[in-house]
Amino acid sequence: MSIFARPHYTSEATNFIEQLKKDKPQLDAQQQQGRSLLWDKEVDADVWQDYRAGKVAQKAYVYYSYTPVGKRTTPI
Repeated sequence: MSIFARPHYTSEATNFIEQLKKDKPQLDAQQQQGRSLLWDKEVDADVWQDYRAGKVAQKAYVYYSYTPVGKRTTPI
């Protein structure tokens, strides 16, 4: 036996999850089904390419319209 060996330890959270899975064996299937509703989607690459091509460049700070000094029409 190694001097560094420790007794087996499981945290309260691990014990809770293991007990929950024992009590509700359908829980994994329900989680997979819930995940598929939001995350597991087919991605259409052509649609995304069109979406990205239609983006308009945005200025760094949208609430301030910067006009270079030489281009101003009214004095400050």
